This record gives sequence, structure tokens and C-alpha cells, in this order.
Amino acid sequence: MQTLGIKPPPSGEDGGPGQDPGRGLFPLLVGVGVAVAGVGAILALSDSGSPLRGPFTLFFLLAAPASAVGAALRGLDPWPRALVSVAGAIAIDLLVAQGMLAVHRWSVTGGILAVTAISSLVLLLVTVRRQRRRTARRRA
Repeated sequence: MQTLGIKPPPSGEDGGPGQDPGRGLFPLLVGVGVAVAGVGAILALSDSGSPLRGPFTLFFLLAAPASAVGAALRGLDPWPRALVSVAGAIAIDLLVAQGMLAVHRWSVTGGILAVTAISSLVLLLVTVRRQRRRTARRRA
């Protein structure tokens, strides 16, 4: 018969639930970011006169493409990934604006919809690619 003992937690850790104050902070911040970006898109599309329209819409225009590019770059370390994601978001926004100006179809609503469509398409492609990899692993 084998006796199993209880191992003490490693030094410096309590091991008790809820002891790490920063543990649940990241999902909370992500949720707040999604909410602010969504409100920004809604305010821009509804042509609201709110003073929060400008900052929230700018946050949406940076956060939506940055999250899509960041999802595609899972292999990078966190800081380079964040830097490349923000640079990619700015590039996507500038390319959308340049394309709309080139065809003489510039509008705020059109720009928001175009950035939303491109970001959604990139996220969809990343999701499909991951699903194909999982399926290939299961078959192998």
C-alpha cells in the first residue's frame, strides 16, 4: 500500500484560491476594451453627437484591426506582437482611407464598415486555419 502525502506549496506562494490579485485582470480589461470599441463603432455608425464619439471611434479603428493582426501572429513574443499589431492596424486604416479617397467614395460610415469587414475577415481566416490544423492533427 502506498501512502500519498500532501506537498507544501513552493516558497513564496500561498496556494490559496483568489490570492493572486492580478490573475483575473486581463480578461476584465479585454472585456472593457471590446465594450468601448463596440460603443465607438455604434456611435460612429449612428452619427451621434456625443463627445465620446471621437475617442471611442478612434479606439475601435485601432483595436479591431490590431486584435485581428495579433490573432494571426500567435507565434511572436507579447511585446513584438503588440507592436506589429498596432502597426498593422494603422496600415489597414491608412489603406482603407487611401482606397476610399482614390475611388472618390470617402465617408465615415463606409470607413468604419470597411475596417470592420477587413478585421472580421482576417479573424475568420485565422479561425478557419486553426480548425484545419486541429483536424489534421486528429487524423494523424
